[in-house]
Amino acid sequence: VQLVESGGGLVQAGGSLRLSCAASGFAFDDYAIGWFRQAAGKEREGVSCISSTDGATYYKDSVKGRFTISSDNAKNIFYLQMDNLRPEDTALYYCAAVPAAGWSLDPYFYDHWSQGTQVTVSS
Repeated sequence: VQLVESGGGLVQAGGSLRLSCAASGFAFDDYAIGWFRQAAGKEREGVSCISSTDGATYYKDSVKGRFTISSDNAKNIFYLQMDNLRPEDTALYYCAAVPAAGWSLDPYFYDHWSQGTQVTVSS
């Protein structure tokens, strides 16, 4: 199982970025997938995820209405569209997956991780 993400960068507050996570070695159907971030000096936190059971999506409160998670199962890629970015969104972002039923925004639920990509939002 391998997850390779791309799409990070530097953007001004109010701008947008789209992160992509290409998966290989497994199919999404039986996996919960999610996006996480870790700011300097802070613990890793869940941003958004998709349930393996029914495809429902979940978000951290502070990103609701600004971030959108989606997946293209045919291509084995999932995305995080981030709009109206704020300086407090600055962090190292990771995608993750786990062959388990359900969903979680707890990083400990997941066992496959990408290498991480930096997102920096300037004010």
